[in-house]
Amino acid sequence: MYKVLFVTSECWPLVKTGGLADVSSSLPLALQAQGLDVVTLLPAYRGVKSGFKKLKKLGSINSDYCAETIELFEGIVEISGQKIWLVDVPSLYSREGGPYLDQTKKEWGDNSHRFALFCRVACEIAMGRAVSSWRPDVVHGNDWQTGLIPALLSLETKPPATLFTIHNIAYQGIYMRYTFDELRLPEAWWHYQALEFYGNFSFLKAAIVFADYITTVSPSYAEEIKHSDKGCGLDGLLNHRAKALSGILNGVDDHCWNPKTDTCIAYPYDAQSLQNKRKNKQRLQRQLGLAPNPSAPLIGIIGRFAYQKGIDLVIEQITRFKDSPCQWAILGSGDLALENDMRYLAEKYAGKVSVTIGYDECLAHQIEAGADLFLMPSRYEPCGLNQMYSLRYGTVPIVTRTGGLIDTVVDLNAQTLAAGTASGFWAQEATADALTQALHRALDAYNNKPLWLKLRRNGMAHDFSWHRSAQAYVQLYKKALAEHVSP
Repeated sequence: MYKVLFVTSECWPLVKTGGLADVSSSLPLALQAQGLDVVTLLPAYRGVKSGFKKLKKLGSINSDYCAETIELFEGIVEISGQKIWLVDVPSLYSREGGPYLDQTKKEWGDNSHRFALFCRVACEIAMGRAVSSWRPDVVHGNDWQTGLIPALLSLETKPPATLFTIHNIAYQGIYMRYTFDELRLPEAWWHYQALEFYGNFSFLKAAIVFADYITTVSPSYAEEIKHSDKGCGLDGLLNHRAKALSGILNGVDDHCWNPKTDTCIAYPYDAQSLQNKRKNKQRLQRQLGLAPNPSAPLIGIIGRFAYQKGIDLVIEQITRFKDSPCQWAILGSGDLALENDMRYLAEKYAGKVSVTIGYDECLAHQIEAGADLFLMPSRYEPCGLNQMYSLRYGTVPIVTRTGGLIDTVVDLNAQTLAAGTASGFWAQEATADALTQALHRALDAYNNKPLWLKLRRNGMAHDFSWHRSAQAYVQLYKKALAEHVSP
């Protein structure tokens, strides 16, 4: 039985800013179901320790890189049984605000130090120096915050194998030369074949250079980032490491996202009881102050208010469709200007547009269950989870033709309709006109009740469980262990 240290900067239900938290919760559990011994390592942000009924202290670490004593705790997530180890350094992690941003939504000025120390602690665990009774065979890092781990382990004698998952290549942990010196990284790494990156250095590049295997969260995204328009400056390196790069589609937590058993929704349902979905829609309309019109197409949107997510395109569509019967249920936060634009539209089109700033897990479930359509006009999307949640909930997605969105949503056309695979709509590009065209196609289908029922049931029949993806990760762990040679 392999031992896996799964290292992440967020994990639901303890701390969440996006899809990484969902993956960091469900993938370790799916790997555990495959017979692996998995420990998830997470910083002890403020409030995280209180999320456990009981914590066991595993030990302390004294480091030249931190003035405080680093404490390591173990807790079990009550609702899932997931084993979490917490890196507790209160001055670095237990702060008001989020894991990466302060209360004013500015990046913490010492993020480089915070996550470099997190990586160093992960290496202490990986080498068996922090907890002598448990040493992993594989260390699985996620996103730039864990990017130094494969590089640091390359300095060790007989380190474990390493796998690194890129959830979003646009976030690279880029810092200047003086930060490189402050972190006391080896001078030899200031080189274009190591961490140096256009005159700065990158945590993410460190992982891509040094990890045994690299994955992304969908097959299409693995191909896209090898091209200059999506590779964010790392496409050349990724092509160089193409044999080590693959895409494994994210899965959906069947227990958490299941309309038949979802405790957040008032009327559970499945593909054979979609009349209850209609009841959830009416309840959502009342809850959000939307006009009580059961026949109005209700469009859901959940996510970060960011350029990547195409939220500016959403704002344009709300204006373009202001005279249609469409209603909009929007949940998210992010760019302050986009938040203000959304608030303005909610006020201007009261009864048609509802905007909730922030994140509410139960409301996210209620929107998925109550909406007729779900809009994801991302300019790029490594995988995306909400379109898969939508399919599972019989909420027909409208997506842009990119990344994991095209790996999961089958566009409606004559061929896919005849084959019984059509499940949603593609906008051919992330532009306002392409999105308007896709919305018109979707609304035409919405008014064709037999077709709409077929689309909903097609989507609900898809299996996006973690089982197959977890098996793919296990196979990569096996390959990494078989081929791993200590530097």
